[in-house]
Amino acid sequence: MTVLAQPLRCIAHRGGRAHGVENTLATIQKSLDMGVDGIEIDVWQLHGKLLVTHDRQLGRVIRGQGRLLDLPAEAIPELRNYDDSTVPSLWEVLELVGDRAMLNIEIKGPDSAALVAQTVQSFSHDKQVDLTNYVISSFDHHQLLWLKENAPAIRRGVLLGTIPLDYAACAEALDAWSIHPSIDFISTALVDDARRRGLEVWVYTVNDPKDFRDLAAMGVTGVFADYPERVLEFNRGEHTFELTDWLPS
Repeated sequence: MTVLAQPLRCIAHRGGRAHGVENTLATIQKSLDMGVDGIEIDVWQLHGKLLVTHDRQLGRVIRGQGRLLDLPAEAIPELRNYDDSTVPSLWEVLELVGDRAMLNIEIKGPDSAALVAQTVQSFSHDKQVDLTNYVISSFDHHQLLWLKENAPAIRRGVLLGTIPLDYAACAEALDAWSIHPSIDFISTALVDDARRRGLEVWVYTVNDPKDFRDLAAMGVTGVFADYPERVLEFNRGEHTFELTDWLPS
């Protein structure tokens, strides 16, 4: 059995969505119990509240119809996921994770950066959890720029859905800690450029051990996985299993 000299960071995507309803406290707890390196969640700001959920539309995970951002303030306490679990707040997730794993907070909705930063800073101060435990990421690079200028002590992760012509230069402009490219748009040139700039490279969403192998060889430092146990097994050299339990489309 060969153990990697530099294991891939194992980040449970949407809390580890293969093992329960995504972005819920119960699913996050399962991933923490596995011993993952990090938890990734999605956050929307709605009427001054930070809700941990992925979709802009109700109906797939949260019960109901219509757009999340169209909900009135009085509807927030009544929101339920399809398993009848409550939609957690960012503070609840911060309390659950504590310092047991890194927490990657992806900003999904508009006008969220200020409240996310304030919440993370308050929790870090109150509970004595170092700010290096957190990464705030987004496809909205304008909100990342706001964080650079107003909350520079919190690490920033730049989400990419393409291979930019200038590779990882946008991350340097944002003084980012990491880039988070898609498994569908990844190249050695992008990874090499990011690593030359001193960036962590965390790739989403990766569930196939063959991809773990190729990404590790490329110099990628972490992966977001729906099945975090597969990454942990790969890091231990236990990656001879077959993929049979794919998520439903």
